[in-house]
Amino acid sequence: MNFQPIVHYSLHLVFPFIIAWFFFRSNWRVTGLIILLTLLVDIDHIFATPIFDPSRCSIGYHPLHSFWAIGIYIVAVFFKKVRLVAIGLLFHMFTDLIDCTWTFSRCHECFISSKIYSLLNSF
Repeated sequence: MNFQPIVHYSLHLVFPFIIAWFFFRSNWRVTGLIILLTLLVDIDHIFATPIFDPSRCSIGYHPLHSFWAIGIYIVAVFFKKVRLVAIGLLFHMFTDLIDCTWTFSRCHECFISSKIYSLLNSF
């Protein structure tokens, strides 16, 4: 059985509330919902052909999953008004990175063709 989609979507849909409960317990439901709503970052998938490709790593491929965007999300953590959204976006990127790593473990060509590979080779 392939647990990758179960783990991936559990991290996207359940963990925002776990994060909220541990770190923002007094208002965990609203906080969890705000973090969950950062799933909307996946709207950038509509610009890809095909929209969904299980062997493609989102990190570095889609505009809102680009290394520049991730840098902006990191900086945004330091601004209180957008901190929760930034945390949600960074957790989303972390979740997608886990998914990429899982895919790369089964598909070396997927790793070689990824933007992550290009980034690592630039150092």
